[in-house]
Amino acid sequence: MNGLHYWRAMWGIIVRELMRFVRQRERFISALVRPLIWLFIFAAGFRATLGLAIIPPYETYILYEVYITPGLIGMIQLFNGMQSSLSMVYDREMGSMRILMVCPLPRWFLLASKLIAGVAVSIVQVYVFLIIAWFYDIEAPLEGYLWIFPALILSGLMLGALGLLLSSFIKQLENFAGVMNFVIFPMFFMSTALYPLWKMKESSEVLHHLAHYNPFSQAVELIRFALYGQFNESAFVYTLIAFVIFMMAAVLGYNPSKGMMMKKGGR
Repeated sequence: MNGLHYWRAMWGIIVRELMRFVRQRERFISALVRPLIWLFIFAAGFRATLGLAIIPPYETYILYEVYITPGLIGMIQLFNGMQSSLSMVYDREMGSMRILMVCPLPRWFLLASKLIAGVAVSIVQVYVFLIIAWFYDIEAPLEGYLWIFPALILSGLMLGALGLLLSSFIKQLENFAGVMNFVIFPMFFMSTALYPLWKMKESSEVLHHLAHYNPFSQAVELIRFALYGQFNESAFVYTLIAFVIFMMAAVLGYNPSKGMMMKKGGR
């Protein structure tokens, strides 16, 4: 096996995922409708909770809609990571996963290719969302739309790796929706996506600590700072470590000799 074989395999997986995304228009629409509802409707009601406040990295008084926009970007990537993992469970039930896994390429490389494909899809969704938000007067510095790109890659990899890890534990397709809700909603609501940490600390010390150590919070903060041209080093390190842990656990979970796949008869 040489580098060309690796490249062809990765490119084939990425193209397959992109074609699946293009053909499933309802997936694209649903990925945008969810955060847009929060931006256009719920934010109007919740604005009074936060009001106008000086919150890093903005260093000025901001509207609630401006604050939650990075959190809604994280929401897009979180749901996309879970939906990409849902396709892994579907492929395993249909048998195409077994064909992919028995090829001579390393299993970690195949999972990484699948993960990269999912991240590419999520980034497309994020930029479409940002274009729509722009017309709603949610504007960032023009260079921020470039600075955010590396942050989206890392946050998408971390959340996608979490989805891969979960998919290694799910045996049947119908069980995945329940697991998704069990993971997505606590991660989203116990994070800084909707409220800053200092606001949570005013109401609950426990919630403050849960949100602070939530990997999703760190991913959101990485995106939030990057969108305004700042680098949050602690969020970067935390998100990177979380990605490595989730990815290593997912590779182990898909290892038929050591992980959860062995307990499922290699399905």
